[in-house]
Amino acid sequence: DWTEQRLDDEIAAAAQYCFRLSDELPIRAQLFTRADHHILVVVIHHIAADGWSMTPLIADLQTAYTSRCAGTGPDWAPLPVQYIDYTLWQRAQLGDPDDADSPIAAQLAYWQHTLADLPERLELPTDRPYPAIADHHGDSVPITINPQLHQHLTHLAHTHNTTPFMTIQAALALLLAKVGSSRDVALGFAIAGRGDPALDKLVGFFVNLLVLRVQITGDPTVAEYLEQVRQRSLAAYEHHDVPFEVLVERLNPTRSMSHHPLFQVALTWQNWEDNDPVAGLRLPGLSVSSVPLHTRAARWDLAFSLSERWNEFGEPAGICGAVEYRTDVFDRVTVEGLVARFERV
Repeated sequence: DWTEQRLDDEIAAAAQYCFRLSDELPIRAQLFTRADHHILVVVIHHIAADGWSMTPLIADLQTAYTSRCAGTGPDWAPLPVQYIDYTLWQRAQLGDPDDADSPIAAQLAYWQHTLADLPERLELPTDRPYPAIADHHGDSVPITINPQLHQHLTHLAHTHNTTPFMTIQAALALLLAKVGSSRDVALGFAIAGRGDPALDKLVGFFVNLLVLRVQITGDPTVAEYLEQVRQRSLAAYEHHDVPFEVLVERLNPTRSMSHHPLFQVALTWQNWEDNDPVAGLRLPGLSVSSVPLHTRAARWDLAFSLSERWNEFGEPAGICGAVEYRTDVFDRVTVEGLVARFERV
């Protein structure tokens, strides 16, 4: 007998659940039932799963549900590796950070050199001063780059031997340098971390965060600027094995509860055509669709998440996404203005 508003409120509350990792499993599911339709809300702490994990997790759900409907238990095929195998392999391959001859020590040396004297924080034009402690409450503003501009970006990237993602990185860094108080800009971006096909069907947290540092000095041409971004981006990928928390520990920037260390703006490039994880889900007797949700959370000051679209001929059909922002320092109209400027850049 719940109203639609109460149902929406309860679903939102379920999606915003905060785990106590000291005594709770990092996964929680709730089923809401109204007449002949049901809404399943599954919340997983990021320590236990990443975005890629949703596909194998939903496949497991399909297997289990189908089996239970047939009166049997799920007959899952044994996984070739477990998450602990990955952690042991990582330690064996990378070695000890305290061993100067280890591969991870060499990668750490690169980052210590590249990020030396990085500004403590990227100064952005906020609507309110940063509080002493960030509340991590957030909202989002959509971003839509039209097909014609997408085609131009793709052509520009090919002309200068970069990728569309690098071009977008360059545009965002330039925007931040223009609206901020520094031409030394750090952007965070993620790498999937699943370099072996054996990891594809494993639920776990494999993503690592990398830092792209762009220094806009003098009056570079577009070609010179894109070349710097290309070189820095490729070098970051070549040294992607250092876990971000280890990097922070070694660089030891001034820690603050007010902002994220090393970077405060992130750019995520989703490299799949359809971001709906339940698009291929088939459950006996059910018609399945996803319910859009917003956790009203913000991980960083600004987090741009973009994905390319293609038409039936394989031609650029636009770039879509959103920017997540902290509501304790930004108003929506300010972020909408930043998005408009981003598109112009």
